[in-house]
Formats: sequence, structure tokens, C-alpha cells
Amino acid sequence: MTRHHSGRDKAANDNRPPDGEDSGAETKAFARLDAVVLSIARLIGKQMAREDFAARIAANDNSRVKAADEE
Repeated sequence: MTRHHSGRDKAANDNRPPDGEDSGAETKAFARLDAVVLSIARLIGKQMAREDFAARIAANDNSRVKAADEE
């Protein structure tokens, strides 16, 4: 226990603000984490789409090649 500036005892690990309300830091941290995870998921999804598109183009590359004398 530690002595609070108002003279009352306070637990040493009590990280709540003096008004007793939750600071919301935990909620803010979860919101930031969610935003980061969603950003990473979008980037991974975009990369997967690019790779899939490139693979489809390569697999469907059966266009006729013109010879130089066919022009």
C-alpha cells in the first residue's frame, strides 16, 4: 500500500486515474490493434489477389504469336 496525496491508502498496482474512472487505455489499445490487424489482412489479401491474377494470366497465355512475315 502507498499513501495517496489525499492521505488515504491506495494499492500500489492500482493504475486507475484519481477520479476512479477507467482511463480507456485498454480499449484504445484494442482498437489500435484491431486497426493494425485489419491493415495487415488487407495487404495480405491484395498480395494474394495479385499473385492469383498473375498465375491466371500465365496459365492462359495461349495467344497466337505473330511471325515477323505475317504483318
